[in-house]
Amino acid sequence: MGLVSYFRLMRAGYVLAREGALSIVPVKDLPPALAPLGLGVRLARLIERPSVKKTGQVERLNTALNRLGPTYVKFGQTLATRPDVVGPQIASDLSALQDRMEPFDPAFVPAILTTALGEKAAELTEMSAPVAAASIAQVHRARLRPKDGLPQDVAVKILRPGVSERFMADIESFYVAARLAQGMVRSTRRLRPTEVVETLDRSARLELDLRLEAAAISEMAENIKDDSGFVIPTVSWDHVAQNVLTTSWVAGIPIRDHAALDAAGVDRKALAAKLLQAFLRHAIRDGFFHADMHPGNLFADPRSGDVIAVDFGIMGRINRKERRFLADILYGFISRNYRMIAERHFEIGYVPKDQSVDDFALAIRSIGEPLHGRTAADISMARVLGQLFAITDLFSMQTRPELVLLQKSMVLVEGVARALDPELDIWTVAEPVVGDWLRKEAGPLGRIEALKEHFDTIAEAAGRLPVIAAEAELALADYHATKAQPPDRAMRWAKLILMGLAGVTLLALLWRLVSGAAL
Repeated sequence: MGLVSYFRLMRAGYVLAREGALSIVPVKDLPPALAPLGLGVRLARLIERPSVKKTGQVERLNTALNRLGPTYVKFGQTLATRPDVVGPQIASDLSALQDRMEPFDPAFVPAILTTALGEKAAELTEMSAPVAAASIAQVHRARLRPKDGLPQDVAVKILRPGVSERFMADIESFYVAARLAQGMVRSTRRLRPTEVVETLDRSARLELDLRLEAAAISEMAENIKDDSGFVIPTVSWDHVAQNVLTTSWVAGIPIRDHAALDAAGVDRKALAAKLLQAFLRHAIRDGFFHADMHPGNLFADPRSGDVIAVDFGIMGRINRKERRFLADILYGFISRNYRMIAERHFEIGYVPKDQSVDDFALAIRSIGEPLHGRTAADISMARVLGQLFAITDLFSMQTRPELVLLQKSMVLVEGVARALDPELDIWTVAEPVVGDWLRKEAGPLGRIEALKEHFDTIAEAAGRLPVIAAEAELALADYHATKAQPPDRAMRWAKLILMGLAGVTLLALLWRLVSGAAL
């Protein structure tokens, strides 16, 4: 496997060089430690096809990565979320990657459905030609005719044949490359290239099981069941398998087709506000959000003016602490409370305590103050978060992958919303969602929810204590048996110590409960 992986890497390097994709590497700006890399890039660019010099960097990347296959496209998209690894400019170029490929032969579809769904495959009729095709899967429109229900139009997503095996082979070569980079170029170690590959590995494995995407749709449906303005498809669980996902067909106008939206009388300003507020609501209130909201996955209902979202293969999740952090940061910029923003970074542990809160608040003020007095079109919430992450790097803040994914998603959402309404005032639109959630958190319901979380922690810890005590008692008995000594006295002392430890643990948890509720 190792030798094959090296050959795969060599072929990938050849394709990247031939298609001119290495032009994104800023050779002149590389540090001295990476001089060998710069020399290698210069030599590799000698074999570029002459025609690629007429194209842009993003187009070259698209061509090269799509030629190399789905794993490389996903790798490029993963690196787009890690400006700390590849630099802001390369991350920006990679964020424009388009995951589009020619569809596979529709003649394979009937056999794939029969193998995956068994007898249920016969209920999917009138299968169309592919309506969308990407590196991992393609989508068909079909007519579902269940034996015990009404016929309905559905979308059938099918994994490409052999894509899982291709991914497993490619990802092995990525691990080899990461280990080579860490071993040969010492300065890359702090960037943890192996962890970057592990991130890709985990996310792609999730995308390669469409049952998990169905579960994500189901979870989001529960979260938004009482909301308005944002619509997602429903899952037909009888027609779901590891490589097949069937959902209701959602008809709408592509959100990027502004002429069609205008012709249908859709209020684009209201649509932009619904999109931004829905995303913030999902991220801050639910901690579970659609992390691939590019224009190709968004539509508008011409009748209601609601946002329709599809393709839930990439989802983001942030916990309660991070949601409170995000809400406080956004509200801090809205209210110009820079001290609070700084304190939240220290309280959550993102910035080491040996740094200065005052200096950090000053750095944040340098981001926030230029925003006030400027027009809405000049202010970007995503850019503010990006600048915030850049400044925190000066204060030894470790990269938070979950927040970087959130920031990338916000860039996508804000870009779509601004295209719909160039005069969108994002802070005014965001305030009801962010402010209402913070007020709820500070109120009785928020305190009850926080108390519940602390009680759950205490119950879990208390439930483990008898098991720990029993295991310790057995260990002591075994020890004294081997020493041929009477264990009674030692056992009594051990039990007393364990009981004391249990009491101290519960007291500490109760103190955490009381102090946490008082905040």
